[in-house]
Amino acid sequence: MSYTTQNRPAQKTATIQDVARAARVSTATVSRALSNPDLLADRTRAAVMDAIRSTGYRVNQAARNLRMQRAGAVLVLVPNLGKPFYSTILAGISDGFADSDYAVLIADTESRPLSEGELAAYFLDGRIDGVISLDGGIDPGVLQACVEAGVGGRIVFLCEWVEGAGFPVIRTDNAEGARLAVRHLHALGHRRIAHVTGPEGNVLTAARRQGMLGERARLGLPAREEWIIRGDFSLESGHEAAKLILGMMERPTAVFCAADMVAFGLIAGLQAGGLSVPGDISVIGFDDIDMSEYYVPSLTTIRQDRRRLGREAAEALLRRLGPDAADEEPPYPMIEAELVVRDSTAPSP
Repeated sequence: MSYTTQNRPAQKTATIQDVARAARVSTATVSRALSNPDLLADRTRAAVMDAIRSTGYRVNQAARNLRMQRAGAVLVLVPNLGKPFYSTILAGISDGFADSDYAVLIADTESRPLSEGELAAYFLDGRIDGVISLDGGIDPGVLQACVEAGVGGRIVFLCEWVEGAGFPVIRTDNAEGARLAVRHLHALGHRRIAHVTGPEGNVLTAARRQGMLGERARLGLPAREEWIIRGDFSLESGHEAAKLILGMMERPTAVFCAADMVAFGLIAGLQAGGLSVPGDISVIGFDDIDMSEYYVPSLTTIRQDRRRLGREAAEALLRRLGPDAADEEPPYPMIEAELVVRDSTAPSP
């Protein structure tokens, strides 16, 4: 048995000339409608958009990027993609770029730190147009190379930052969040309040510790050096902090942890050592990651609006990449932190 096939004529790809004929305008007007639609009258712009839909015309984005001398991509630097803290932030960044024609690329800087000059090369080689960095531990030499290459104005920091570097930062008011935590514990009658910090040298560690110590002093609460315990934003550091607390002669009645993951590790360690949370010790975290609501006990914490943070960073970078970008922008306001009360805190025993 034999079969025959009939070749169908290939469907013709619509061109910009087809759109111009359908809309009864020039090809220059079509191009303007795609690149600077605000320059056209509403009626003309609508006619071009209708013609694009009816002809099925698709913009050759690669060719357009080449003409405009841009890559059409932005890079997000994340210090550890495995941490659940970043998922909602990345969703917010995606929201912020949804209506743009930029692709969003993500790099893990913990598994592969940037070498000096590498980030600048990404710009100069035409691979990226801008950067959002969630990593405040970037080598200053990497940033200086970008400044010297003339691309420093295309970098925005998010959540973390590099002190004195001068780049715009989108962040939560971390010090005020720590003050909220201490005030909440004080209102529950706690007077012996400990703090498990983040890693030394981290800007978030410093801001949250400063807020905690300042509020504790303002309220006239007792202070012991052993009640400030070094952590590193991890479950393991919280678990190690629990061992230290269990061995103290004078234990705190409440602990403010610099991150939710630390709080989870702390609670597990305290309960394994025979203490009840919050019956014996209250615990409060920072971040309000998704697991906080479902942990047992559910975690009282300081919420960062992570989706908004990501969206604000994307919008800030888009402004800096736009044709009307200013050489200097006013400081970005810090986003308010919010106390979320759940089951891990209770009146002092």
